Amino acid sequence: MNYSSMGRKILRTGCAVVAAVSWLLCESAHAFDFFGLLGSDDPPPVGATTLSYRLTIETKTTEGKNDSDAEQALRDASGTYRLRQEPPPDGEGLARRLQADVNPLLDALWGLGHYNAEIDITIDGVPVSFDEAGLALAAQRADKFRNRSIIPIAIIARLGPTFTLRTVDVDYPRDQAPQGLPIRAFALKPGDPAVSANLRAAQLKLVDWFRSHGHPLAKIADVKATVDHAAGAMDFHLRVEPGPKAGIGAVTISGDGAVDPRVVATHVYLKEGEPYSPERLALTKTSIARIPAIGGIRIREADKLDANGNLPVFIDVTDRPRHAVGLSAKYSTVDGPGISGYYEDRNIFGGGERLRLEASASLLQRIDGTSSSGFNNLHASDFGARFTGTFVKPGLFGTPNDLLIEATAFRERVGNNVLGGYTDDTVRGTLGVVHRFSETASLQGGIQVEQSRSQDVLGRVDATLVGFTATGRYDTTDNPLDPTRGVRLAATVNAYSKLMGSTIDLFEGRVSGSAYYALDEQADYVLAGRLAAGSLAGAPLADIPDSHRFFAGGGGSVRGYGFNTISPMMFGQITGGSSLIEGSAEVRVRITPTIGLVPFVDFGSVSRSSLPGFSDYVGYGAGLGLRYLTPVGPIRLDVATPLNPRPGDSRYAIYVSIGQAF
Repeated sequence: MNYSSMGRKILRTGCAVVAAVSWLLCESAHAFDFFGLLGSDDPPPVGATTLSYRLTIETKTTEGKNDSDAEQALRDASGTYRLRQEPPPDGEGLARRLQADVNPLLDALWGLGHYNAEIDITIDGVPVSFDEAGLALAAQRADKFRNRSIIPIAIIARLGPTFTLRTVDVDYPRDQAPQGLPIRAFALKPGDPAVSANLRAAQLKLVDWFRSHGHPLAKIADVKATVDHAAGAMDFHLRVEPGPKAGIGAVTISGDGAVDPRVVATHVYLKEGEPYSPERLALTKTSIARIPAIGGIRIREADKLDANGNLPVFIDVTDRPRHAVGLSAKYSTVDGPGISGYYEDRNIFGGGERLRLEASASLLQRIDGTSSSGFNNLHASDFGARFTGTFVKPGLFGTPNDLLIEATAFRERVGNNVLGGYTDDTVRGTLGVVHRFSETASLQGGIQVEQSRSQDVLGRVDATLVGFTATGRYDTTDNPLDPTRGVRLAATVNAYSKLMGSTIDLFEGRVSGSAYYALDEQADYVLAGRLAAGSLAGAPLADIPDSHRFFAGGGGSVRGYGFNTISPMMFGQITGGSSLIEGSAEVRVRITPTIGLVPFVDFGSVSRSSLPGFSDYVGYGAGLGLRYLTPVGPIRLDVATPLNPRPGDSRYAIYVSIGQAF
């Protein structure tokens, strides 16, 4: 039996004029069937107590083709399909299950703009009618399959034409947008498909536009969507109430956890009376999230303005678990394997204080001309390690200043048997204060003490460094692990002087910046670029510890090359340099909601001169990355190759980690 939109109107008595508001009230949930892991299409075995069935869904367009999107929408809307692994006990239960599908199936097709769609449902090729007599016949037909075979059921949808918007009218105060609404605020126009998802998205975007222009109480006051079945068209009317312009009102912070709300307040930079801005509220949430002890952040807005015409804001925070431990492993075909772990106490004294202890170990490349052929040939010197302890006291004395105490000790060996390299043993301590100017900008200053011993082709260097360190940061990106918009800037200056007890005078500076630009609103296509430069001055290169010289190469630098193997050379071995310049460019393409591809190119050069340039060897690397996008962050798999390799460079390198390369 055929169920057209007219038949549906009969079922819904009292509908004299058909209005397309069903898509506002009934929206099907989208389900994924990932390689059958969430439900197989194979029915359960035939049995005596249940009626197993196989349901096929088919769509037919006016051109006679199938529509895969419509088929997926029908599967999502069909209870018969969702319950295919739970067959009913008798034919009546199956017939009632199919009957309950009719309206949701038509709702789904209306949501795709097919307002003249017709649906046929058959059991064993016989059309099903859903009056009482038809239901009884369908139940009898299904019962004949009991304990014999699988029941074949088919849903065939004849979609008809996709309706289009005939008229689009938006009613809003003209003084709020005297030149008309820009496309970014409302892009719908006559001739566009009348698809419910697009219509609803247009409403949300319209409200967001008014909110972003200082109208926090903006809302859609009225929606009228009238379908003309004969013309295959829809007339769409919206009325917007922007509400008054407002400022940020009083900010109230609350939480039932152990973190002092006064510490949270030091991470809030909202000023009462400043213009209302959703972006500022989002930045506030990001700022508070930098407190490791805070797990959940909810920013609520009042539903009315205060006496001063401002909108009160309420911030609710919840704690993360106080203690955390972690273990991770990494592997690079060039840099070798490594393992690391950490312990963290996120709220030692109730003020969000964090103590983090980290340890890592790795198998080092040999640079003395020998090679390790197995576990029996490994020596203690083949292993590198790093130990770090960090204590942070946020909101020092109720100010936007954080106390930082850090101590680290490490042993590393960098290079390979062909290019040589260096070994370095270092102990370093830092005492500093981080001042936060805003949600996006901070400056860290302090004193650093270091004792190191390094060895390379230039000889052995034993150095004591005591001096001042300062680092400035500016970050407007939207996601720390997977940025799609914004910029990151960082600059570090270290000054070590003999007057303070250093064995050498050393001044070093490094600047870096990266930018991210989404080509589309969904950020499916993102351009990303990075540049970095550095310079050393003061002591001769041979007197500077290797850990302070500049090198390039590796997963966070020029991919395809070994870690820190791009460098000036002496006697055929790398020495490090007095300046650095490097950069990267990527195109990040989201193929599916969980899969992305990233073609990239990197370059890097290290010079003997203190002035960054390209007078020495410039390494170029290129490759392709695969991203598996998770709620935590993307899992990165990069395969890179040097474009102008030297003797000793690998033909390719593979990198696996969490987060983008930069």
